[in-house]
Amino acid sequence: MHPEPPVYKGQTYDHISNLRKQYLTPNVTSYYKKPLLIHKGNMQWLFDHEGKRYLDMFGGIVTVSVGHCHPKVNAALEEQLRTLWHTTNIYMHPKIHEYSEKLVARLPGNLKNVYFVNSGSEANDLAMMMARLYTGNSDIISFRNAYHGASPYTMGLTAHSTWRYPLPGVNSGIHHAMNPDPYTGIWGGQHCRDSPVQTTRKCDCMESGGKCKASAMYYDQLEQIFKYSLPRGKVAAMFAESIQGVGGSVQYPKEYIKRAADLVRANGGLFVADEVQTGFGRTGEHFWGFEGHDVVPDIVTMAKGIGNGFPLGAVITSRKVAEVLSQALHFNTFGGNPLASAVGMAVLDVIDEEELQKNSLEVGTYMLKGLERLRDKHDVIGDVRGKGLMIGVELVADKESRQHLSAPHFVDIWEMCKDMGVLFGRGGLNANVLRIKPPMCINRTDADYALAVIDYCCEQHMKKRKRGCRRA
Repeated sequence: MHPEPPVYKGQTYDHISNLRKQYLTPNVTSYYKKPLLIHKGNMQWLFDHEGKRYLDMFGGIVTVSVGHCHPKVNAALEEQLRTLWHTTNIYMHPKIHEYSEKLVARLPGNLKNVYFVNSGSEANDLAMMMARLYTGNSDIISFRNAYHGASPYTMGLTAHSTWRYPLPGVNSGIHHAMNPDPYTGIWGGQHCRDSPVQTTRKCDCMESGGKCKASAMYYDQLEQIFKYSLPRGKVAAMFAESIQGVGGSVQYPKEYIKRAADLVRANGGLFVADEVQTGFGRTGEHFWGFEGHDVVPDIVTMAKGIGNGFPLGAVITSRKVAEVLSQALHFNTFGGNPLASAVGMAVLDVIDEEELQKNSLEVGTYMLKGLERLRDKHDVIGDVRGKGLMIGVELVADKESRQHLSAPHFVDIWEMCKDMGVLFGRGGLNANVLRIKPPMCINRTDADYALAVIDYCCEQHMKKRKRGCRRA
């Protein structure tokens, strides 16, 4: 049993709500019709101001990797707080160097140079600049449905209209390739994904010797960009999430990413793996999501789970690529500060000591198979996908057409889950995907609880629809 959280003694819910409306910018969004006022976190659990406990199946937007307020991470931070907070890198301090050695040891090949930042947007922003400087080229490719940040620079990489402002130059040099989505895309079938769960779409790949036709067709679409939209042999980079995060846990057809990376390099560019959400053992089989695609990137960006909620991000590349930053002064005031470095080291230690990558594989696979059974049971669940604890559940109005579930219907299920004590994220182009990316410390009992809640809420929702209370 978990200890009861301390009694909340802060300002009232209504007063906090009014302060939020009055002082925070209007674009700051809140989940749920009545937003939660979270008071305390403990491993996979969150507690609101009234003491109600919630199973956190979204981990602070795929950020709390080893658990809320993990005692070892807390202890490392507290020790560093008493020693040294901040100097910047104009002086040497031990932690950044010790952490750099431990972190790059996790990377393959010549990915041995690290530049620390504070967020995923910063990391991808820097990676864009490095790729352009190194190659001397300006054009960059990302996928439709991708999310790589919301800074004025990375907004161009992100291909969701929801996240884009009408600013001049945002799309300068950016090309969005067709998203190779085996479920909602033009092509796809039952053998496309590297996942314990496949789509229910029919597939004739086995008739062609087991080669994924969808992968080949999407690759052909990528080639069209090189043939028609880019200067011949002059691309700077291609950015790819190993599994799309904000886009709804979309997985690509097998072998697609490897072939895409080869194509980019053949045209003078670098392949950049965005591991902001898929890194640090979350996908289970591998420490990094890109390893599941059998590719070694030229640049890797990371954030979120790297610091378990502490502001920390990094860009890791080869010495040869990293040297381009020497062309001018480049500085990040807080990147790799003593506090962040201490937290980062503690997170790596906990992942190893508590075998959280293995746990992600075992509990994640268990949950995926459970969700597959729910997909076959409920008409509202169209697709289940993912690896490890990087999972998406796409809710639909109609399984045959794969028409997305409307916002009011999605919210009906989502709110019921919250009321029953389970918090899920929301994603996908149409915001109809339950994003399941919990702290990697969850266990099978937690998974059973979450599965039971999804089962019940989907059943109740379908009963409402059958009674004709609402129209899909």
